[in-house]
Amino acid sequence: MEGILIFAGTTEGRELSEALAGAGISHTVCVATEYGEISLKPNPYASVRRGRMGREEIAGFLQEGQFAAVVDATHPFAKEVTANIKAGLEGLGRGEGIPYLRLKREQAPQEGDGISYFETNEACAKALESIEGNILLATGSKELPVYCRSEKVKDRLYVRVLPSVESISLCESQGIYGKRILAMQGPFTAELNEAVIRQYGISCMVTKESGRAGGYPEKLEAARNTGTQVFVIGCPEEHGGCSFAQLCHKLEEICGKKILAQSGPQMEITLAGIGMGSKNSMTKEVEQAINGADILLGAGRLLEGFCTKAEKRPYYQAGQIIPYLQSVQEKNSSGEHRKAAVLFSGDSGFYSGCQPLYEALGKEIREGRLKAAVRIFPGISSVSYLASCIGESYQDAAIYSIHGKKMPGLARRIQTSPKTFLLTSGVQDVNWLGKTLLESGLAECEVTTGYRLSYEGQKIEKHTPLECCGLQEEGLYTCFIKNPNAARKKLSHGMADGAFIRDKVPMTKEEVREVSICKLRLEEGAVLYDIGSGTGSIAAEAAALSDGIQVYAIERSKAGISLIEKNKAKHGLQNITAIEGEAPEGLIGLPAATHAFIGGSGGRLKEILETLRRINPEMRVVINAISMETICELNGVLAMDGIKEEEAIQLQVNRVSKTGNYHLVRSENPIFICAFQFCG
Repeated sequence: MEGILIFAGTTEGRELSEALAGAGISHTVCVATEYGEISLKPNPYASVRRGRMGREEIAGFLQEGQFAAVVDATHPFAKEVTANIKAGLEGLGRGEGIPYLRLKREQAPQEGDGISYFETNEACAKALESIEGNILLATGSKELPVYCRSEKVKDRLYVRVLPSVESISLCESQGIYGKRILAMQGPFTAELNEAVIRQYGISCMVTKESGRAGGYPEKLEAARNTGTQVFVIGCPEEHGGCSFAQLCHKLEEICGKKILAQSGPQMEITLAGIGMGSKNSMTKEVEQAINGADILLGAGRLLEGFCTKAEKRPYYQAGQIIPYLQSVQEKNSSGEHRKAAVLFSGDSGFYSGCQPLYEALGKEIREGRLKAAVRIFPGISSVSYLASCIGESYQDAAIYSIHGKKMPGLARRIQTSPKTFLLTSGVQDVNWLGKTLLESGLAECEVTTGYRLSYEGQKIEKHTPLECCGLQEEGLYTCFIKNPNAARKKLSHGMADGAFIRDKVPMTKEEVREVSICKLRLEEGAVLYDIGSGTGSIAAEAAALSDGIQVYAIERSKAGISLIEKNKAKHGLQNITAIEGEAPEGLIGLPAATHAFIGGSGGRLKEILETLRRINPEMRVVINAISMETICELNGVLAMDGIKEEEAIQLQVNRVSKTGNYHLVRSENPIFICAFQFCG
């Protein structure tokens, strides 16, 4: 197959070479300078011809090469080169029939104040004489002589050129030296353009209308943000050019191979935290991302306030967003660069759906199902906003969310926290908060509610827990709870026997509980079976260690189940589930446990252990044995295959109590504690 000839002078020319290489198509790339050559990524399908060529040289090169097509990817302002390419093709005669394909740059919007347009560099240079201040010349080095004719202009020039020997030599030949030469490779971000403008005190930027690929929108954005005047050399009108995707499609027909019909990421996705919702609370970069988006996604209430040209879809979950963006990509046959913004309330990194979506998008991009670039912009959270309104700090406060979810043990957390911020779903959550505080003996707490923060109708009010129960106004609330009598948080487990409602049901004694729980080695996220739970004292102590531990208290007596529920309520432990039944049958259907405590086996210890091993072959088990029958069974337990870290201890507790004028020693029943872990 004959190769393709590319006259490259733009970013798109380099990207076309990479696309052809990816399709396994041989091609030749013509560049004018050494810098143009080294900016190309080496690949086995591309050969590079360096050096400027006139009309006759181009004709000769075409004649020798026997090319299947010629692609003109030179800069829009390189009109002389384009004319020479066309003349060279005409010199071959019509019989040769080599297709000429012009790669046309995607144009950027040309709107905004402070922008002046000129047809020629000469006209622009003349206009610069009438303005004051430093000038950033970002047109390249070739036009530099035009701007150096007037000393009034030349003395104020800061010239941004490619970092090549040729460009720097040309600057020096015109009397531009040192810090006035900014040698760097573009395109540049708006932030970098802003930094250059501020560093050198630029009053006016001179640029060509170089399209999106040339960084033209970023130049205009930087100028707007800094109040800098912009002089633009208008892009020469082009007729008959092809977009990148159209050009790839034509080359597919010529070469008979599939070419990726897009340059760089086809889609730019912004995940934006928009604050509470009011436009006044949005950051500038979020506002610009929304205004520049072709597609706006997010919950319906977030989209309502934006009147833009963008297509709006009320999607906010990855399962909705990703298929939609993939369908947009598939339908984008022209290869047009699309911008999508996904809106999240508050801050993108604070109890937000942003992170799971970011991870899901990343997976789609890595696996090639979505060609996009993703960025995240933060917003102002409702917590920071409310804190500023009421004059409170939040670095020393506890912060939780019950927005769309339940939080077991919230009251216990508030008990030990002087300051708590709470995100809610609505007035029902505020009612529940008031009820929970009252039931937990926290009636002295003061609750500040922030209603419709940043919106019209915003209300910030203080309430008692009882008043919270009666609130009725629907809408979003953020709460601040002040606890004037916050207790110090205990750093170790250990509840006195008197802390439990006992009645006549047997209970594991305090010292035995503490040693047994230590032997369990519970971890965050553990699931514990408390078998033969009795009063639920082990269940309660384990559950109190962390709300992230889930405890299933299995007890066969109705009296025991009643006491478990009472002790659960007394200590505010929502992470205990009482199961009436006898092990091992009572374990059927429960979530798989990571740990098990056996305080009573009913003479079925072997069956229980076999069931526990089937449920989780790596479960950690602790057994308490007080009767001789169970103690005798422990010898067989320790001899079992498939266990590790096995140990057995005898615990004897003697308690001193006062009788009359004397303190007497009273012995508790001795107990054996056996601990081990299954290992397959």
